[in-house]
Amino acid sequence: MFGSLEMAPPDAILGLNVAFRNDTNPSKINLGVGVYKDETGNTPVLACVKKAEQLLLEKENSKSYLGIDGLPEYGPLVRKVLFDGTVEEARAVTLQTPGGTGALRVAGDFLKHKVGASRIWLSNPTWANHNGVFSSAGLAVDAYTYLDNTGLALDFQGMLDSIAQIPAGDVICLHACCHNPSGVDPSAEQWEQIAEACKAGGVLPLIDFAYQGFANGLQEDAAAIRLFADKVDEFLVCSSFSKNFGLYCERIGALTIVAQDESAATAALSHAKKAVRTNYSNPPKHGGAVVTTVLGCDDLFTQWDTEVAAMRDRINGLRKLFVDTMAAKNSPVDFSFIQQQRGMFSYSGLNAMQVDQLKNDHSIYIVGSGRINVAGLNSGNVEQLCDAILQVL
Repeated sequence: MFGSLEMAPPDAILGLNVAFRNDTNPSKINLGVGVYKDETGNTPVLACVKKAEQLLLEKENSKSYLGIDGLPEYGPLVRKVLFDGTVEEARAVTLQTPGGTGALRVAGDFLKHKVGASRIWLSNPTWANHNGVFSSAGLAVDAYTYLDNTGLALDFQGMLDSIAQIPAGDVICLHACCHNPSGVDPSAEQWEQIAEACKAGGVLPLIDFAYQGFANGLQEDAAAIRLFADKVDEFLVCSSFSKNFGLYCERIGALTIVAQDESAATAALSHAKKAVRTNYSNPPKHGGAVVTTVLGCDDLFTQWDTEVAAMRDRINGLRKLFVDTMAAKNSPVDFSFIQQQRGMFSYSGLNAMQVDQLKNDHSIYIVGSGRINVAGLNSGNVEQLCDAILQVL
């Protein structure tokens, strides 16, 4: 039976990483990988994580299974980071999941098989894996307008018009901040209108929150989440601690369901747990234990906040460095939009042919859409990148 199988096409981003590893050029640059890197090109372990792991090593006395929804302390602490008391606690329930991707898949299964939703609407563009995750859960996938004709700025009126056309009962996937892949986010005033449009149309929001702290701050980046808690009766949040804790390989995320009241929230949790049970049964412990330890300790939380701020400031500094360097080299293209975008990712405006030239002629690896991981830059490679871009423009 297996002999009849043909090779599946490689994942666009993971395949790019394989090509980068096989490249023998010592000056190669990887701007496709979706992880934070420091000035030395390393993905560091946060100091607060190291301290939490030391505490766990000293105290841990069992490797038994967790419950289906994870560590008992995890959910309330996650909701505190998300809502900071702006949502009535009884309205919200949380499951610990294997990364943000696990949260998205459980949400998809829950919506399709328990809630009866049939279609989810994704921003055009969106994270490359959104389509596959939700399609695999059995949901039909469609797209709403997000970027304008330049591909570098928000088409807000187009977005509102798209939402107005979504049938009641369908689901819309929104990026809370640091939109992946574009780095383009709505303003606070625009989020108000988005929430009102979802409420007026009976559209169920699913908010992907993978980069809390990477735009403007832990509190500031949760503004959209807290706005929806005030404006709509029901929504879902799929959050991740991969980026802001640097816990990529520990696969730690959360699915939080906000309902109209406690009874509805409790019922939703029971069905979401059924979706977990038939998927991976229960989540792994270590990443959740690290996050729980940090979020539950004032000193470690403060240290975490400081470390997230340092990562955010470095990324924003790299954005400015790139823009300034291109301007100093008299670039025929104004790249100031890079400095206005937020998070690790940005659309560069480079087309597929230029991206191929960068890879083939300069060993610079960028996703075919032109999306770059700004955190892959450093003071030692930005000149090389800018010179190469100037050659392919």
